[in-house]
Amino acid sequence: MINYFSGLNPIIQALLATLFTWAVTALGAAGVFLAKDIHPRLLNALLGFASGVMIAASYWSLLAPAIEMSEGGSLPNWFPAVTGFLLGGAFLYLVDRLLPHLHFQTPNIGAAEGLKTSWQRSVLLTLAITLHNFPEGLAVGVAFGAAATGLSDATTASAIALAIGIGIQNFPEGLAVSAPLRREGLSRGKAFMLGQASGMVEPLAGVLGAAAVFYIQPLLPYALAFAAGAMIYVCVEELIPTAKTGLHSDIATVGVMLGFAVMMLLDVALG
Repeated sequence: MINYFSGLNPIIQALLATLFTWAVTALGAAGVFLAKDIHPRLLNALLGFASGVMIAASYWSLLAPAIEMSEGGSLPNWFPAVTGFLLGGAFLYLVDRLLPHLHFQTPNIGAAEGLKTSWQRSVLLTLAITLHNFPEGLAVGVAFGAAATGLSDATTASAIALAIGIGIQNFPEGLAVSAPLRREGLSRGKAFMLGQASGMVEPLAGVLGAAAVFYIQPLLPYALAFAAGAMIYVCVEELIPTAKTGLHSDIATVGVMLGFAVMMLLDVALG
């Protein structure tokens, strides 16, 4: 399967991979059809697991290859990774400050952030997760674009491992959107539609990331680190604080450890 996938255009590879991650988001959002709410302990564990996957992916699949690709260049090998990482975090910070959105909390959704708006709370909550899904799609796209350049530090197998890891952690994110919306009184169908819609941005981000690094190869280490910085920002700003709310913060820590281990295993075993 990997050999067949390797023969495809990297932009098509990124599109197919991010369609998969979107589908897993929809699968998680479909949990709203089984239950109106989700136990805080389970939600904390799932969000902790998602955080662990993203943290591990940021290093194993993005930052480490960015540093290795910068060896022997005119700049110190750490410069592209550090610069891209900080730019990724700064980009998410600015968007977080400007885009109207809600942070999802257990058991209540928090106050709106960003520019003032009259948009409904359901739309604001969906926008929050959509914002946070963008760097995940970008990371997958950049990974496939990097693999297509032929550099030994980036392979199609490692890009597939990253897509699988992102897909796994998208399941709790989809559920974390649809469950609070259902709790706020939306119908199961509408809660599901908004929950899965939060993942629609990933194919777009994946295609943009793959195209950018494939056609402008000098951007590659910066793009890899940019995606890593954006994902770490999401973890620290949203996922981990939400997972640590309530009386079950210990289970969130266990989830982070398991998520990190699973993503590390995927990257080492497949990459």
